[in-house]
Amino acid sequence: MGITNAAAPMTELDRLSINTIRTLSIDAVERAKSGHPGTPMALAPLVYTLWNRVMRFDPQDPIWPNRDRFVLSNGHASMLLWSVLHLSGTCAVNPDYERLGRPSVSLDDIRRFRQIDSKAPGHPEYHWVSGVETTTGPLGQGVATSVGMAIAEKWLANRYNKPGFPIFDYDIYVVCGDGCLMEGVGSEAASLAGHLGLDNLCWVYDNNHITIEGQTSLTFTEDVATRFLAYGWNVLRVGDANDLERIHRALGVFRETKGRPTLIILDSHIGYGSPHKHDTAAAHGEPLGEAEVRLAKQSYGWPEEAQFLVPDAVREHFTAGIGARGAAARSQWTALFASYRAAHPELATEIEQMQRRDLPDGWDRNLPVFPADAKGIAGRDASGNVLNVLAQNIPWFLGGSADLGPSNKTTLTYEGAGSFQAGRPGGKNLHFGIREHAMAATVNGLSLSKLRPFGATFFIFSDYARPAIRLSALMELPTLFVFTHDAMGDGEDGPTHQPVEHLASLRAIPGLVTLRPADANEVVEAYRYVMQLRHQPAVLALSRQPLPTLDRQAFASAAGVARGAYVLAEPPGGDPEVILIASGSEVSLAVEAHEKLLAEGIRSRVVSMPSWEIFDHQTQEYRDSVLPPSVKARVAVEQASTFGWERYVGGSGRVIGMTTFGASAPLKALQKKFGFERDRLVTAARQLLGKTAPIRIGGRAGEG
Repeated sequence: MGITNAAAPMTELDRLSINTIRTLSIDAVERAKSGHPGTPMALAPLVYTLWNRVMRFDPQDPIWPNRDRFVLSNGHASMLLWSVLHLSGTCAVNPDYERLGRPSVSLDDIRRFRQIDSKAPGHPEYHWVSGVETTTGPLGQGVATSVGMAIAEKWLANRYNKPGFPIFDYDIYVVCGDGCLMEGVGSEAASLAGHLGLDNLCWVYDNNHITIEGQTSLTFTEDVATRFLAYGWNVLRVGDANDLERIHRALGVFRETKGRPTLIILDSHIGYGSPHKHDTAAAHGEPLGEAEVRLAKQSYGWPEEAQFLVPDAVREHFTAGIGARGAAARSQWTALFASYRAAHPELATEIEQMQRRDLPDGWDRNLPVFPADAKGIAGRDASGNVLNVLAQNIPWFLGGSADLGPSNKTTLTYEGAGSFQAGRPGGKNLHFGIREHAMAATVNGLSLSKLRPFGATFFIFSDYARPAIRLSALMELPTLFVFTHDAMGDGEDGPTHQPVEHLASLRAIPGLVTLRPADANEVVEAYRYVMQLRHQPAVLALSRQPLPTLDRQAFASAAGVARGAYVLAEPPGGDPEVILIASGSEVSLAVEAHEKLLAEGIRSRVVSMPSWEIFDHQTQEYRDSVLPPSVKARVAVEQASTFGWERYVGGSGRVIGMTTFGASAPLKALQKKFGFERDRLVTAARQLLGKTAPIRIGGRAGEG
């Protein structure tokens, strides 16, 4: 399944194919009246060489497990990808991994570039277009995600490859630009990849010296080669982006290099062929204009008036190139896997389950059940117990923390778990270092490779990871982010480490499931729920401090977590007068208030609401059974921003939460200062029922 390193000179058919990519890109941007023509004009030779001469990718089966991966990190140059997906005849696949028998990107899609429902959107979108390995656009995300893909291949090869059976030996090719290398996440990812010696990873840096504002000399004058040598990379240089022989030779050197990832610095000319916009910022992010299009086509020897022209010879050339090579590689792998199944049936079954995002039988066996305990256990400790069970039950479940494993309690401690390192790629503990942004993007790359990964840090540092979490939701990946120290439990560390707005921020991301469990058994049920997700990412916000483990003989089962919110406690004999709603550490506070209200003769209900998103997707009948519309007196309490709670308490309800930042002090002092105490809830409930005169509530916590 290897490739030859022999570099062939450019033929007329090569040139025709390259110019087809260029002119398709020019025409698409021109018709859309928006887009980025300059980079496709410059990098068409590179992408052509990668796809038609080098990559092991079968257009008829774009999800073949051992295919090489191509990531366009500078996603604004998406017409490069749409062109080669079209020219290679890549087939479409649906979300259930069924091949649809139609092209992934048709010529009509390219004609409708950047238009509604076109399979040629402005940037590569994983969930929308087959052949796209990851969504890119925010610069740096693609390169960082590729590190997760490279880690995944190393881990998969270590577990599943056996003598005579190289089931996983693919490579990851990434095209990136100046922006990807300027973004901090790119530096984080490059550092991690160098440390891990990911020799299956090749970044090709488009060194065109141009950004939107002009020459890169305005802002970016570092020695990129020396920087990457310091990271531990192999660094190559190709001085002419039109030299197919040197490009091919450099890619061959990458394939032969062991123990280091490779950076190829490719000197290019943005807008190549455009006489007036060549090497200028004007070629970057706007159409060339009709007159300049004609001149550029003239320079390529292309019919000036032709639009969206694809010569038959070019299609045939791609069929004979990547089409034939990819089909042969996949056919050989398929035969190999059939023999592998006979020799290693259990491992073969694991691979098939993983590829379908299924879970193995018994994946949730031995999950802990925590007995009632007034002193309780911290959410992070309960989580650590669950993670260690899941990692033993699900072979491809792995993850780690951004240097906070001992504090997040995410370290896998069972015998044989091990740590993933260069030369030891079988470990299931991933050590991301203090690189939260790259960690989250790497988790995305692992998930795109069909592993079940998790990443962890303090909840406050989810800010650093949020862009990649957003992309995880956009790509509909079943990633898991474990965030501990979820509120003021960080106490003395003060407001820099106390999340306030973070729950609201993550709840605002479409498609992301956020859960804040109330006790150890809710933690278990939260994991039980999220592990069954196939197309949604999830966040767990867990406590640093112990939370009382509720007596489930007296209170409702924690299985209610799967409904997002559930009735935890009811008043005896009669409907509730007031509903107390809480998440996380405030649920036990609501229970205390409930018991006092009952003692005063006030019928209160306690609702545990660990997840807004899950609850909002329940039937109206169920939601009304938990929060009856007839009960207007409602009090919500959460150690976080009050933003959004009005949808559950209504216009006449009360929200006890934070409207300022926190402070540095022990937890009990903070709870008193900000009003997270039983009597405050009791007073609010009384006021809503008109059973006491309104009084002013002190402190800096807010009520909505």
